[in-house]
Amino acid sequence: MLELDVTGYLNRLGIVDPGPPSADGLAALQRAHVERVPYENLHIHLGTPTTINPYDSAARILAGRGGYCYHLNGAFSLLLSALGYSVRWHRAGVQSRNEPKPVGANGNHLALSVHGLPTRGNPDGMWLVDVGLGDGPYEPLPLRTGEIIDGPFRYRLEPSGVEFLGWRFNHDPAASITGFDMRADTAVQGDFERPHEWKSTAPESPYARTVVVQRRDSTGADLLRGQVLSRSPAGGQRELTSQAEWYEALADVFGLALSDVGAYEREALWRRVCAAHEAWQAA
Repeated sequence: MLELDVTGYLNRLGIVDPGPPSADGLAALQRAHVERVPYENLHIHLGTPTTINPYDSAARILAGRGGYCYHLNGAFSLLLSALGYSVRWHRAGVQSRNEPKPVGANGNHLALSVHGLPTRGNPDGMWLVDVGLGDGPYEPLPLRTGEIIDGPFRYRLEPSGVEFLGWRFNHDPAASITGFDMRADTAVQGDFERPHEWKSTAPESPYARTVVVQRRDSTGADLLRGQVLSRSPAGGQRELTSQAEWYEALADVFGLALSDVGAYEREALWRRVCAAHEAWQAA
């Protein structure tokens, strides 16, 4: 029977005692997660396929790595459940910046909700929880219609226009995506297996074409896309032109030392990053 190393996971987040379930405790856990566990797709470009089994994802996080939404939100849901939180999976669909309208909850994103934590500002006690967007919310969002200020970012939550009884998350205009829609009903791992396979293997998948690493903190988000390192909002960008500089940014900015990756694999990854960068420049 699979078990979660709760103490090890909390150590990874830098949290000694999370306390009993509470809105403040949930916020502290999400802040720590997005700060310390990066959004990344390096496994695709290293040729080391992953599952989206949440126990496998949690083991990767404990080993010092990150992942994308299926890995990060899947593992985080295990931790929250182990700590006594009432958490649910939801099928969602991210609308990218180059898509003119919402795509619906097509399963390209796993979203979470946590229930039973009422506060004065959120008497219903329902929260949108997401540590798998890269430059997504720093803290849980009250799952109710309204505008939210989150450090330098501004969001809006409202009923979905494409998913019956679902929700729409509108991201800040300075962010990497437009937003996402999610279904109200509970999802399971099987709902995301096929989208994960497509993201990981399809030649036309942006995940398979370009290395992307992101990390959120209280004042903004860091993004490494190929060889370009940037800071949002309005933090500027620079091109990383050497292998040493690129791996130094992975370690220093995103906490990815990649101690499990050998010299040959590092060289191969760098060459792949450079080839994709050259193709992007040519286009």
